Amino acid sequence: MNVFVSPLRLVFWLAGWLLLSILVACVDPAESTINSSLNVIIVDGTITDVAEQQVIRLSRSQADRLTGRSGSVPITKATVEVVVDSSAIISCPETVDGTYQLPSDFKGQVGHAYQLRFTLSDDTQYESTTEILQPVAPITQVRAQFNATSLSSTQRLNGVYTAAHDFYIDFTDPPDQINYYRWDWKDWEHQEWCRSCKGDIYQIADEQGKLIDDCVKDRFTYPHFDYNCRTQCWEILYDNDLTLFDDQYSNGNMVKALRVAQVPLYSKEHCLVEIRQTSLTKQAYTYFKRLNDQTQKTGGVAGAQPALLVGNIYNLAKKNEPVVGYFSASGVSAVRYWLTRSDATGFAPGLFQALNGRDPVLEYGVQPARYRPPLAVCVSSESRTPVKPTGWQD
Repeated sequence: MNVFVSPLRLVFWLAGWLLLSILVACVDPAESTINSSLNVIIVDGTITDVAEQQVIRLSRSQADRLTGRSGSVPITKATVEVVVDSSAIISCPETVDGTYQLPSDFKGQVGHAYQLRFTLSDDTQYESTTEILQPVAPITQVRAQFNATSLSSTQRLNGVYTAAHDFYIDFTDPPDQINYYRWDWKDWEHQEWCRSCKGDIYQIADEQGKLIDDCVKDRFTYPHFDYNCRTQCWEILYDNDLTLFDDQYSNGNMVKALRVAQVPLYSKEHCLVEIRQTSLTKQAYTYFKRLNDQTQKTGGVAGAQPALLVGNIYNLAKKNEPVVGYFSASGVSAVRYWLTRSDATGFAPGLFQALNGRDPVLEYGVQPARYRPPLAVCVSSESRTPVKPTGWQD
């Protein structure tokens, strides 16, 4: 069975659905006002068996007391640990607000048990159920095919562009066991524009020579300026759709030409795409499958209220507190594919336009004009890197 879920949308949908369910259940308007400020913890974390940066993200979804609109803020200053086989404790220090990183040399092992524990700054304690890291079948072949109408109305770039490359894979499902799979993708695109300054200008250093490399105020107010990269730079893009699959109809057989990714036609330039096939426990698969089923339901607030979907993380002192998200452990098979896009037809917006919904504006009119505009630094982050990715072809 093949289903599609958006991992980013599902987190905020769950938090919003929780708030809506509580508000609908209220009879007293005063009680509704109180509940509209309810906040919900969101957890995102997966242990894998590959050598890569592994992080736990904690945030809190909140509804504005007056408007009822929901948003999220990172949870900082928490103490986060991953427990291995109920004995070894791995500390996860906070590296960025709300992001807690495991040691750089850490990777999970098939057959071992992992549990998440964290304590908030107010000493409230949470923990997950134990997840056993399952092995995953290797991907045997990857193919990409251009599709001018691949993206649905909710997936289109800037709400307009529908073209993408559909990725298909082959793999052999192991016999005599039930397996659950998940796929996602990562795309490296060559980036020419490294900084945008709205109302400000980009400055490399101040008058005393102190390094700034940032947008700064000037004596004049300027429009939106964009600055080219000083060095090579790559944008890192991720999918918005999570593909799930169980092997009830293919157990032990070769699975061929299964579509697992749609990489939008950001531009007609070459790019590097990584397809990741990961294992899920039955409990994790059930969670995401149920979530997908609920998002497909209609009926509005007048219909029957669905059961609230909570993940596998619990407040130790208050078991009935809803916590959104699922802590999991997964085996990974990853393949990097050099996508030339030579078969693409029609119009492509270009990477900058695709990401920003506008064309870049090069700086003009700034005085003194000598040495301007400067080139901006490529700042390393989860969405950008100055380091050439493995598999990139010049």
